[in-house]
Amino acid sequence: MIVSYMPRRPMKFGESVIPFWNNAAIRALLLMLRGPNPRYNRCTGSLAPLVLMRSIVLGIFPMRRTVMTLPDIRLMQAAIVLAEELNFSRAADRLHIAQSTLSKQVLELENQLGFRLFERDHQTVELTDAGRKFVEEARESVLHAERAVLVAASSHRGADEILNIGKSAYTDPYLVSIFLSIRLPLYPGMHIRWWSNHSSELACDVVAGTLDLALATGVPDTPKLSCLKLAEHPFYVAMSAHYPLAAQREVRLADMHNRTWILFSRHVSPYLYDAIVNKSSKAYSTATEMHHVTGAEESVPLIHEHDGLAILTRTGAWRIARDGITMRPLVEDNLRVVTNLAARGDSKSRLVSEFVKATARKLEGLRKPSQARLPLSA
Repeated sequence: MIVSYMPRRPMKFGESVIPFWNNAAIRALLLMLRGPNPRYNRCTGSLAPLVLMRSIVLGIFPMRRTVMTLPDIRLMQAAIVLAEELNFSRAADRLHIAQSTLSKQVLELENQLGFRLFERDHQTVELTDAGRKFVEEARESVLHAERAVLVAASSHRGADEILNIGKSAYTDPYLVSIFLSIRLPLYPGMHIRWWSNHSSELACDVVAGTLDLALATGVPDTPKLSCLKLAEHPFYVAMSAHYPLAAQREVRLADMHNRTWILFSRHVSPYLYDAIVNKSSKAYSTATEMHHVTGAEESVPLIHEHDGLAILTRTGAWRIARDGITMRPLVEDNLRVVTNLAARGDSKSRLVSEFVKATARKLEGLRKPSQARLPLSA
């Protein structure tokens, strides 16, 4: 019997695979087929040996692999950005491509998948249920792909361990400087890779495993996260320096009744947004007009033009406290901004554990009052 086999080559869709490990395995199988019967030594007219060989092979190696066509990462990125913007023009601007190119990429992706990700017409774009699920998983896939490249590049440059830490655009720079000053004796080549996003998204990335740690502000307690409290501050109200409330040392929600409020959008931090709304409802304090922003800088023209009162974090208020704008603490019970160092609750990483312990020791040392030095007498 003559048996031929081909070397490894790219798989075809739906192809069955019989995984021979090496030539010795093939020779052993041929000897089994030949056996004591000389008519199996070389057979050209009968199919019995081939049938016998197929039954033996499939009995020993009962497997079948189907090759799936995976979409290109640029097509996945196009779908992710379009899902975030729900507008072809804005999504194309973010991707730095033409709108027609983006349309072709989305259509190509849908054709590869065999179903629609978006329902769209000339005016609106909406995600389908399948599209929503696809974008959720595709976002993690792209993050893992980017992380794989960055980790490999850092390792090539000599960094032994990469620690991926997330922070928001309004994270206190003082906390960032503390992190950068930490050195771990067990990991002398440790390198920190920073990722920026909203705190709620950062917490989800830690739970998903795409981030090792995150400086998360205003994240509710959950068993999925293990948190180390880093800082706690009140909210601050940014206002015009000539506004009547600027004469007070602190502000309460009752003082803001029937005035124009400027508040960050709910998607920036759902937990903190709901806390402010619920607290103001209990204090019977309502706004005559409400404006929503995604960044502290967007509050500046609203403060000047509408005599608005912007409720911001301390870092955000500090960033705009100039050019006629001042800030006062918002003093309310159980309404505080807590910043935590969040890690995954079931993390087994020794690097993460050592870094969290080092951070706790660093903060404890900084909070201890230093003993005043007494002058030495002659």
